[in-house]
Amino acid sequence: MKIISIFNNKGGVGKTTLTYHLAHILAEMGKKVLILDMDSQCNMSLYGMQEQELEKIWRDENSVIDNGFDSAKKQMDGKDFENLFKTTRTMHFLLKSVEEGVSDFDELPPPIKLTNNLDLIPSRLTLFKYENKIADRWSGMFLGEPLSIRTVTRIRKLAELYSEKNHYDFVIIDTSPSLGMLNKIIISTVDGLMIPCLPDMFSLYGIKNIGEALKQWQREFNTCFQIISGENRKRFPKNPVQFLGYTIYNAKKYESKNRWNLAQAHLNYAEKIPETIKIHIDKEVRKHLSEEMVETPIWKVPTFNGLEPKDKSTISGNSASYKATQKKYKQFADDFLTRVATLDDE
Repeated sequence: MKIISIFNNKGGVGKTTLTYHLAHILAEMGKKVLILDMDSQCNMSLYGMQEQELEKIWRDENSVIDNGFDSAKKQMDGKDFENLFKTTRTMHFLLKSVEEGVSDFDELPPPIKLTNNLDLIPSRLTLFKYENKIADRWSGMFLGEPLSIRTVTRIRKLAELYSEKNHYDFVIIDTSPSLGMLNKIIISTVDGLMIPCLPDMFSLYGIKNIGEALKQWQREFNTCFQIISGENRKRFPKNPVQFLGYTIYNAKKYESKNRWNLAQAHLNYAEKIPETIKIHIDKEVRKHLSEEMVETPIWKVPTFNGLEPKDKSTISGNSASYKATQKKYKQFADDFLTRVATLDDE
């Protein structure tokens, strides 16, 4: 099982859309996939369910989120409290025991089933409370404090626990565009990181920001690993912060003779991305990739426009283009799997 994060410091680059469709095509290819929505904006959650379904999940667990497990257990009927663990819960609910500093629960609430091979655990707006706890306990990790280490590694641990139970091949984590504490621990404790980009100035600066953050985070975790015990070290990945590559996503195509069929303004920025990565993404976090992988985007991803029910008649008249889109996602997924395989090379 591999835990993958798809992240960019810039919003609006198609990060959530790419995560959703990559997970679906991997599932169609026979891989078993779990998506963890760790973005409090909840866009991924709303891709997978109706708004009223998500609201009911929130409403049922509000007492725990607002008051904590002990208070909620006293306020609720015993059976109602037990039933909380028999239906889908949000990521914040799953992290709440660590946030409170109490024992973790034994039963894993079931994820939402999207397809035969694809499941989802939704998010909620209150995730900032967990992020605040990370900030409060961060320094304690360097002292080997058990609760601090649990707080930093709990998201990875949940991915492992769900994978042990449901036999996932991939856990893909959708994140916000922030370089704050929550994404710091997500990106530093997953097995690999992929960056979707738009071919524009903001993406180049985003890559620069990400590169600077990755260097700092890697230094901090390397310092921590020299201090904490071998048993605690096992809670973290063997190699924190591993870069898988980039993709140019939702770019405007233009039939031309240039190699990527992009409008000239987009092409100018797109061609700067590989060099920007080489300069700002430390070689240590991409050493498992070949030079060609670093220089070449995971490219075969089409543009995507979300479809409303009223647009369904349009789909039937353009079935060939939608089938072509599926084929391109399959090509993308094949390249993605090739890159993920490099994580085991060391």
